[in-house]
Amino acid sequence: MKHYHFLLFDIDDTILDFKATENSALTFLFEQQGIILTDQIKDQYEQINQSLWQAFERNEIDRNAIFTSRFPLLFKELDFAVDGLVFEKNYRYLLNKGDDIIDGSLKVLKKLSLNHSIYAVTNGMSKTQYQRMESANLLPLFKDIFVSEDTGYQKPMQGYFDYVFERIPNFSIQQSLIIGDSLSSDILGGKTVGMDTCWFNPNSKPTNPSIQPTYQIKKLDQLYDIVSKKELLPKNTF
Repeated sequence: MKHYHFLLFDIDDTILDFKATENSALTFLFEQQGIILTDQIKDQYEQINQSLWQAFERNEIDRNAIFTSRFPLLFKELDFAVDGLVFEKNYRYLLNKGDDIIDGSLKVLKKLSLNHSIYAVTNGMSKTQYQRMESANLLPLFKDIFVSEDTGYQKPMQGYFDYVFERIPNFSIQQSLIIGDSLSSDILGGKTVGMDTCWFNPNSKPTNPSIQPTYQIKKLDQLYDIVSKKELLPKNTF
């Protein structure tokens, strides 16, 4: 028999549409520089950014190294005379104001919060995450919010989850489920600490044989069946 009382939600690209906010910010800032943000430039930035975040998740670099490196590296590759650190500062400002939300996520959280304890587990900068969540009217739906900057660790590190578990009253790992879009962060982290996991995969990304989630969903409202039924469902629910 299985019952999930504690639901731990990732924020970026699970609840808030970070990619939409990011695209708007990048498009605006590149236009200010008189540069058209092409798909090729987007791809180059994404590769640099993901590489840095993955190194951070592996504890190879600190968080600040991401923010001081990604745009200088990008503009060096592009051979553009743009101050990457100033660009980063303006980018952070726009991200802090971004409150784009994943379709249906607010409704799902409101419904689930009636019978479950809802927590936010997110990597990133505390100021950015709190401002975005407040702007999107999300804060009242969570019993607590755990941002990696505040914990001293990040997903998927064991230390991050230990920090979270110690601060959730009457926490039971057997009654907990982590929901997120990242296999390398949310799903791997959950599996590492022995928690059931739900991979939010709206774009049908290919699976990783070495990181298998307990469940996989395409829409957030599919969570209703997972958390309300007492028996485990098949791994793929779509």
